[in-house]
Amino acid sequence: MAAMLIIGVILLLIAWLIADFRLGRIKNLNNLAKQKEYPILKGRMDLFPHGKELFRDYLGELKNAKKHIHVLFYIVKNDNISMEFFSILKKKASEGVEVRLLLDRLGSFMVKKEMIKDLRKAGVQFSFCNKPSLPYLFYSSQVRNHKKITVIDGETGYLGGFNVGKEYIDEDPKLSPWRDYHIKISGESVPALQEEFLQEWKEYAGINLLSNLEYFPKTSGGEIHHQFIPTETGTLETLYINNIQKAEKTILIGTPYFIPSRKVFNELIHAARRGVSITILVPQKTDHILVREASYRYFRQLLKLGAKIFQYKKGFYHAKTIVIDDTFCDIGTANFDRRSIFLNKEINCMIYDSNFIERVKEVIHQDILDSNPLTLSELNRPNFYRSLKESLAGSISLFL
Repeated sequence: MAAMLIIGVILLLIAWLIADFRLGRIKNLNNLAKQKEYPILKGRMDLFPHGKELFRDYLGELKNAKKHIHVLFYIVKNDNISMEFFSILKKKASEGVEVRLLLDRLGSFMVKKEMIKDLRKAGVQFSFCNKPSLPYLFYSSQVRNHKKITVIDGETGYLGGFNVGKEYIDEDPKLSPWRDYHIKISGESVPALQEEFLQEWKEYAGINLLSNLEYFPKTSGGEIHHQFIPTETGTLETLYINNIQKAEKTILIGTPYFIPSRKVFNELIHAARRGVSITILVPQKTDHILVREASYRYFRQLLKLGAKIFQYKKGFYHAKTIVIDDTFCDIGTANFDRRSIFLNKEINCMIYDSNFIERVKEVIHQDILDSNPLTLSELNRPNFYRSLKESLAGSISLFL
């Protein structure tokens, strides 16, 4: 009797989770605004593949802010680098600089009430975004704001894969050194990045500053053409498909998690069959359970079609990039996985500049040199434990 009761409770829980997720997704799709694509604009751009170099530059720019600092991160932790980050924000707010900080509620779960209280006491305007909420508690807990945006004085912007925590500056032995790609932007496109932050601030802090010209100073300069594309609730799938369909010679994908949607994967298969050379770079280490095993079924099919798969061995590879035919490059916050495609709020930067793309390719080439090639014989070697993990990973791949 007790066993039957337990089984009944488990079945009810599963039914509730399924209903919650499906109904929550339907509601989200019904409320989804038309996907925004900012125009192709010009600017200056720097690439940071190392966390220590990035944060040396980033924290320095924060310290030099004169008017306003707007920051959105998925993860900020409760460690030394996070405390330094908060300390700078509090100091700038106390000096009269407007500081607005927006953090994903679950991604930054280590940011506690006392820390928020101290930030607000110093004058930092703070809000969490994407809080889990009723009536669709499970679905809303899965929809994360994965964007990483910083805009300083409306003139300097940052965007990419780095969050704020010790692992990102190589102070976590398990994942060190951390490899990621983050870009620093100045020029005429920065107001577009500012608009993106203020849209999020309006939604989650409930304050509309979009019409305030103070936050949109006139900016100019730079020769690198690029475009910001925010995505959510499936719109990233269309972006990926369109980009893959444009490929004529080469597709290069760098991602920590390779778990594409069926439609995106089918486009990759079609590209390989029409003669496009496909190279994929992923980490050999993992930071989440089952994500590596979830990718193996895709890798087997691609390897059979001649694709090259490399596993980064020097540390942990967390970059998010796609380079197609040397004509455009995508660097942003979105992973090449179903979570980023169907659940997360993301923002990517499409770059249309041959010199910058060549620079990105040089970084990726070095990362490939620090990688091991993955072979079909290795994946097909009998391994009961790996097969079991692959089976489990396939059933929950959307949530990995």
